[in-house]
Amino acid sequence: MPKSRRNPWRRLSVAVVTLAVAAPVAACGSGDSTAATSSDGKAKITVLRSNGSLFEPLFIAQQQGYFKDAGLDVTIKAGAQDTSQNAPSVLNGEAQFAMTDSSGFLKGAAKKMPIRIATGLVTATNKTEPTDGLLVKKSSSIDSFADLEGKTVGLSALGGTIQFIVEYLVEKDGGDPEKVKFVSLPTTSLTDAASSGKTDAVYSFGAFYAAGKQAGLRSIGNGMNDLPGITQGVLFAGQEYLSKNAATAKKFTGAIAKAITYANAHPEAVKAIDKEYTQLSDDFIDNSEIAYYDKSINTKVMRTVITKMNEYGILTSAPKDDALYWDGVSTVTSTS
Repeated sequence: MPKSRRNPWRRLSVAVVTLAVAAPVAACGSGDSTAATSSDGKAKITVLRSNGSLFEPLFIAQQQGYFKDAGLDVTIKAGAQDTSQNAPSVLNGEAQFAMTDSSGFLKGAAKKMPIRIATGLVTATNKTEPTDGLLVKKSSSIDSFADLEGKTVGLSALGGTIQFIVEYLVEKDGGDPEKVKFVSLPTTSLTDAASSGKTDAVYSFGAFYAAGKQAGLRSIGNGMNDLPGITQGVLFAGQEYLSKNAATAKKFTGAIAKAITYANAHPEAVKAIDKEYTQLSDDFIDNSEIAYYDKSINTKVMRTVITKMNEYGILTSAPKDDALYWDGVSTVTSTS
């Protein structure tokens, strides 16, 4: 059993989801017993997206008619800034699916919240150039993750997957992650924080990472690609909803799978969505790499993430696999 290396709440400012759910879970079946429908008979779904990036397959599924073809009426809404806070909205029925990253989901699962991963969205891979990573000023003395000891790193949210990957790579590089100070900043302020010296480094992602590099910041390492297979974005739902509405859930995740294939083959479609839904300039987006979209969850890497997050104090416990995955989710154990 991994030992706790620190008080798990000492360094986290993220509000903890404490919603308690005691309702029993219905037996899984092929029919849908609770799905709301629109006036034309389509199953209605509300999905909460992230506020930063990686949500592009949702809009592609809508634009390309994949949801419509599946008989779904899908509404996409911006969720909480800290996506781990989307769980209550899913469990109380305000939304049927929501986006988060690995830690956002795992923090809920560690508290025994009845939520399950329905599909992957984005996975770190060596197939593409990094689309996230550590950024410092060109003149910075920081040349490796181990050099972050005693330094301040700006993150879009504390206690999440980004904090985990920094701590993991500091440890992998021979440093002590407990000696790194983290501060939370708006995603759009990360580049300015590093450029101005407000922080010694920042960890950015997606088009914001590209914008930071184009603004003259220097990248360290290969970001999450240094842990290939780590899940960067997922869609999750309540266990009871998935059980009672399995057919609708399979239609939804099937449409997302089509959108993921389309997104990987059509980067211009991804960038068009970023131009509409992010605050970055067209030039930045045109010159940036897109993420690698992936419906599958690497359960072997996820287990590594859970074990280390528990050691770092980001998770209060290490949930087992049967508390993580919907039985309809695509899983793998090899990395690429």
